[in-house]
Amino acid sequence: MLASMTSTAAAKAPLDLPVDGTELATYIAAKLCHDFISPSGAIVSGLDLMRDPTAQDMREDALSLIEQSARKMVSLVHFARVAFGAATTSERFNARELQSLVAAMTEGGRASLDWRIAEGEFSKPQARALINLAYLTVGALPMGGNAVIQSHVEGGALVFEGFAEGARARLKPEAVTGLAGERLTEGLAGQWIQPYWLWLTVVQAGGTLQTTVEEGRVSLVAKMPL
Repeated sequence: MLASMTSTAAAKAPLDLPVDGTELATYIAAKLCHDFISPSGAIVSGLDLMRDPTAQDMREDALSLIEQSARKMVSLVHFARVAFGAATTSERFNARELQSLVAAMTEGGRASLDWRIAEGEFSKPQARALINLAYLTVGALPMGGNAVIQSHVEGGALVFEGFAEGARARLKPEAVTGLAGERLTEGLAGQWIQPYWLWLTVVQAGGTLQTTVEEGRVSLVAKMPL
């Protein structure tokens, strides 16, 4: 039996936002710390191995661990600067550099990334929405599948679409709550904050975000002003 869920979240007045300001910053800071601790800890472990005189036979393994972890840390920082922050002084981002950010973050996972965004430039809010939407689309395929990311212009709006198709395509309940622009009442805040941040990015730009979950398929559709 096909189980489905569709929700559309649109802009609310600023005072109606369930989470904002200091509380929002706290959640984002906690997520970033959680993301950074694994590769940074691995780098320290690798350095400890290299200093250990009884583990010199593992020197190559230690160097490999340090290199992989350092690359992961750099990818995380570059992604976070655009996805959660003001990024660089650049006011616009091209599709190719945004694809690189998402690809670096999802490399090594079971899902494949099918990037169909035509070459062009995007404003900071558009770029922020696109890479968060793409990352969450790939994340909806923990057991593998195909994540299609595409865009088009419709009725004076820029539409970003993410389609995750796979046998175990799903969104965690916390993610569904965040994508609907709702406050988390139970579950893990770390699973909720990025979906909520995507919703907030879209609606504060004057757009809408629609989420559909069906058996074997998840879709995220963001419409933003040009």
